[in-house]
Amino acid sequence: MEKRTDRPDRPLNERRQYYDNENRPVSRDDRGAEPRRDDRGGNRSEGRGDDRREPRGDYKPRYPHRPAADRSIEMLFGLRPILEALTAGRTLEKIYLLRATKNSMTQEIGELAKAANIPMSLVPIEKLNDLTRKNHQGAVAFVSPIDYQPLDSILAGLYEEGKTPLLLLLDRITDVRNFGSIARNAECLGVHAIVVPSRGAAQINGDALKTSAGALNLIPVCREPNLKDTITFLQQSGVTVVACTEKADASLEAGAVDMTGPVAILMGSEEDGISPEYLKLADAKLRIPMAGQIQSLNVSVASGIMLFEVLRQRLSAAPIKN
Repeated sequence: MEKRTDRPDRPLNERRQYYDNENRPVSRDDRGAEPRRDDRGGNRSEGRGDDRREPRGDYKPRYPHRPAADRSIEMLFGLRPILEALTAGRTLEKIYLLRATKNSMTQEIGELAKAANIPMSLVPIEKLNDLTRKNHQGAVAFVSPIDYQPLDSILAGLYEEGKTPLLLLLDRITDVRNFGSIARNAECLGVHAIVVPSRGAAQINGDALKTSAGALNLIPVCREPNLKDTITFLQQSGVTVVACTEKADASLEAGAVDMTGPVAILMGSEEDGISPEYLKLADAKLRIPMAGQIQSLNVSVASGIMLFEVLRQRLSAAPIKN
């Protein structure tokens, strides 16, 4: 077999020529200035001590089921910090406790959370580990970036100020970006408050705040334990509940429903619409007319159309000022 030393035309100390990303020859000492590219298109770090590598084209996360950490919302760890936050009256978005953990502190947390209408879930250790890698000690809570307000106080205040209430009821809207877009529509079109259930609603976090373009800092949000009781309360308070559903016979453009008075628009979830029990309670049902082949709309778009019709009717009924 031919050996390398048998080749007189090639020097023994031959060095490989390197090129940069624009195919220009570079010296061996200059290679550190440019990251090398592997054959799959990903960048590789030159130093072994640097583990911060950019993902390759075929990169797969180590834990694909784990959501990205949301750094825009505060997280509390441990039973004592959560209990102190509840005692201080801080608004918590949700509380997660380790399943089968029962002691005086968890019992007190449960009582305070129920009194404050804060959803609480008993979950396995894997769920808590997915939420954070820190030493959570079996308890994790998210601090809400907004303060929820009581619906009865808002409604009473609107009547005292001589305003015509316009409310938006959301049944199981779970996508945070949809919720943020709905809040933006609501603030632009004059909604006085958004009502959400305490369970099965989107978590108000940084994505929701960003998508709302700041509207969630302006419009009140009410978190109610039972939307069925909320609908009954609104009806007894003189508010007409109008459900937006594709199953309705009346179409929005026909003007069959007078929405110039106190009204609450009820919007359903992205998957299966409004719950049947809430549809039965609604005073009126309207569908949005559509001419295309796709007979469905994104819930944020549908809410904007419904609220615009309310505003249109009210502006048309308003007396003309000379």
